[in-house]
Amino acid sequence: MKSSPPLKRAAGDGASAVKSAAGHGWRAWAAVAAGGLLGTELRYGLVMLFPEAGGSVPWTTLGINVAGSFVLGALTTIWIARPHTAFWLRAGIGPGVLGSFTTFSALIISVDRLASEGLPGVWVAYLCLSVVLGLGAAAAGWRVGKVLGGLNRGRT
Repeated sequence: MKSSPPLKRAAGDGASAVKSAAGHGWRAWAAVAAGGLLGTELRYGLVMLFPEAGGSVPWTTLGINVAGSFVLGALTTIWIARPHTAFWLRAGIGPGVLGSFTTFSALIISVDRLASEGLPGVWVAYLCLSVVLGLGAAAAGWRVGKVLGGLNRGRT
């Protein structure tokens, strides 16, 4: 069996300390699991607060996915500026919280529901709106993250 390629050198461990994908250990796994639980509960709570009626545009799902795209874009840029942020923390918040908070499956279920209800124009518009707003939110988050992370310093 072939071992995983090295990802990065661990800060402060000297030149011989190289971490592999499997080397992040139980903290990353636990952080993703805990973050996943938190993100799922956040999504569930928002859908309970703002239920999506049949035959209507699922605005709650759209808002959740757009908000999560913005936050993930911002955090990614901040983490690029601050590469020493603990891996387990990035894994817990990124794939954990935001990965379960925003979900492509909920988008597809919404599109399927709209299509099943005989609303072809609505599901196509909803799908296009989700992609455009999600990418726009991620780009806006990226720009905000650059400012917050200080990546624009030294540029005019």
